[in-house]
Amino acid sequence: METVVKNRIWIEKDGQLFLGPGRVELLMKIDEHGSMLSAAKAMNMSYKKAWRMVQEMQQISTKPIIVKNAGGKNGGGSTLTEYGRTLAKNYDDINRQCKAFLRDAFTKIEL
Repeated sequence: METVVKNRIWIEKDGQLFLGPGRVELLMKIDEHGSMLSAAKAMNMSYKKAWRMVQEMQQISTKPIIVKNAGGKNGGGSTLTEYGRTLAKNYDDINRQCKAFLRDAFTKIEL
C-alpha cells in the first residue's frame, strides 16, 4: 500500500480567492487555445463560469490578466497578457516547491 501526501494551493487577496488550481488551469488553457470559449470547452466548463472566474481575477488584480479581442472577420478570442503568464508560472513554481517540500518532509515521518 502506497502513502501519498497531497496538497492544493490557493492564493487569496483581501480575503478573496485570486488564484487556485482551476483558475490557473483556465489561464493556461486560454493561452493554449487563444479563446476563453475554447478553454472552457477543453475543461468541460461553461463559458459563463469561465468568464466569471476571469472577471473575479481581473477585479482583484492590479494589472490586466487577459485581453479580449473583438470578433469579426479575424475571429476575435482572448489572449493572456505577459502578467497573466507570469501569474500562472509563479503559481506553478510555488505549487512545485510546496510538493517537493512535502515529499521531503514526508520521508522523515514514520507511519
